[in-house]
Amino acid sequence: MKLQQKSQEENVTEWVEFVLLGFCDVPHLRWFLFGVFLLIYMVILLGNGIIILLTKVDSTLHIPMYFFLANFSSLEICYVSVILPRMLMNLGTQQRAISLFACASQMFCFLTFGATECFLLAAMAYDRYVAICNPLHYPVIMNHKVCSQLVAACWISGVPVQMGQTLQIFSLPFCGSNQINHFCCDIPPVLRLACGEIFVNEMMVYLAAVVLVSVPFVLILTSYIKIISTVCKLPSATSRAKAFSTCSSHLTVVMLFFGSAMVTYLRPNSTHSAGTDKVLALFYTILTPMFNPMIYTLRNKDVTTALGRLLGK
Repeated sequence: MKLQQKSQEENVTEWVEFVLLGFCDVPHLRWFLFGVFLLIYMVILLGNGIIILLTKVDSTLHIPMYFFLANFSSLEICYVSVILPRMLMNLGTQQRAISLFACASQMFCFLTFGATECFLLAAMAYDRYVAICNPLHYPVIMNHKVCSQLVAACWISGVPVQMGQTLQIFSLPFCGSNQINHFCCDIPPVLRLACGEIFVNEMMVYLAAVVLVSVPFVLILTSYIKIISTVCKLPSATSRAKAFSTCSSHLTVVMLFFGSAMVTYLRPNSTHSAGTDKVLALFYTILTPMFNPMIYTLRNKDVTTALGRLLGK
């Protein structure tokens, strides 16, 4: 292990390299997990790639709803690519060491893409709100310029906050154990290795989580309360069913992603455990991106019809 020795007066050894333990507690499942995660990665790339392709080549999908969906699929590919390749490398080679810089870079990208996903899901909820509650003004309100600005804001809004959060976490001294009991450089397991008083850092994490997770979730909740109120007033049962079907896929993804993220970042620090954190992290980093293409294609007639036309060609 590489160590950086501080002055003799302080008598503290500070690590400049971490070890991602990942799933080393189940060595007999090493190659099984490698195969499962490799298959999941291929499914994520293929599923989200197909959605991106369909929204580009099929003219019937050239509307705001699918513009947001294409960006969401692109985001999912970026999101899992920060985590899964290194996880696969660690499982395959058993070389689990990761430098402080690489760990900080992974955390920054992971948190930034996570924040982007929160805001993008909120933008998609707003799009559904306008489409259902203000259908006559929808083409004017959700024009291409507005959609592009919303997407751009979603991609860049989390960058300064997550840059600051990553810098303040990695400015802490890390001493004692250098073993991160996780498969990626997430905030809770990294903070456990920090020396000294970290109360302020924990409060900053909670504040960032409230802003970047809770605020978009409240916006989504508000949009769907208004959507449900409007749909319930529709005279035709067919119209109500159609309106609900256009929102059900998005609402399912919201519940999967926000549910696991909120439990991870907003619950008290005393209730954190390595095993629980890893299981929850699997939901919002790997399983949700894998299910998203299935949810959006199987429950969306426009996408399945476009896929049929593409396969027919």
